[in-house]
Amino acid sequence: MAEKLRKIFSTVAPGTPLYDGLENILRARTGGLIVVGDTPEVMQIVKGGFRLDAEFSPAALYELAKMDGAIILSSGTDRILHANVTLAPDPDIPSRETGLRHSTAERVSKMTGQLVIAISQRRSVITVYSGHTRYVLRDIGMVLAKANQALQTMSNYRDALVKALANLTALEFIEEATLVDVCRVLQRYELMRRAWDEVTDYIAELGSEGRLVKIQADEVVGGVWEEVLFVAMDYIPDGGQAEAERLMRSIAEWAFDEVLELPSLSRALTQNSGTALESSMSPRGYRALSKISRLPISVIQNVVAGFGSLKAIRSATVEELDEIEGIGEIRARAVREGLARLRDQVVRNLVM
Repeated sequence: MAEKLRKIFSTVAPGTPLYDGLENILRARTGGLIVVGDTPEVMQIVKGGFRLDAEFSPAALYELAKMDGAIILSSGTDRILHANVTLAPDPDIPSRETGLRHSTAERVSKMTGQLVIAISQRRSVITVYSGHTRYVLRDIGMVLAKANQALQTMSNYRDALVKALANLTALEFIEEATLVDVCRVLQRYELMRRAWDEVTDYIAELGSEGRLVKIQADEVVGGVWEEVLFVAMDYIPDGGQAEAERLMRSIAEWAFDEVLELPSLSRALTQNSGTALESSMSPRGYRALSKISRLPISVIQNVVAGFGSLKAIRSATVEELDEIEGIGEIRARAVREGLARLRDQVVRNLVM
């Protein structure tokens, strides 16, 4: 969903005073035409009516909509500025609408760039226009059902990602990780992220009715971004955080079918080095070290820079680790013991 639509929903979604007013008009079947913003471009096409400059309330909006003319609200929708006005947009502006109210709304929005809302008297639907964007607000029950369905899909992708991460961790500790194992993690994450995008769109449209969906969605995705970012940092050629973030942003822009192709992911991860999917891969150790309690990222970076690979870090003595800046003897022991515990745990639960 375009960011523009999310901005629209922040104004007209359930829980906003404007939505309450629109619902009142919809239930009364009186119809209505509302412009949000009294910019000079809007006022140039306003004819007649009367100026109010009154505080906004859903009840007042409903009563004013009983008149035939349009209503002009302030940009913040906190005041009703004009009522019963006639709008005269340029008739040469193309419109896909057939009814007078909706075609006027579309032309006004295209001409001024402002948010315009048309409420159908016969069809009982609310259509919003913003520039060249048109959207029909859907029944909240239907949107909620779709949101829950998307949430379940996201949860399924999260489960698949967790399994892929556990499998990769175990293979890393027995030194059998391959490029295809790493690409599966990136793929599962991107599929989950796209489902999250869809859920976020529904949450925006649901407004206050989407609180529970948001809580559940936040719980599903919690902590995932950081772990997958460390995976990318472990295997991308230069190992830098900035480069890893660029990789993940790039994958986010791919077509869906391209994300499903592991060879495409392998080329992106290895920067077209020609590495075969079955090739063995050795992690630098960012992700494994991130699982050790109270180990700052700056120290993790120093350890990785000092040893270069997870294998070398695991083989290092307390004295060798102690030589790394920011470590010290206590942290050196914590690193060795933490990696040993992690190895025992993941190998025991190896997912094949």
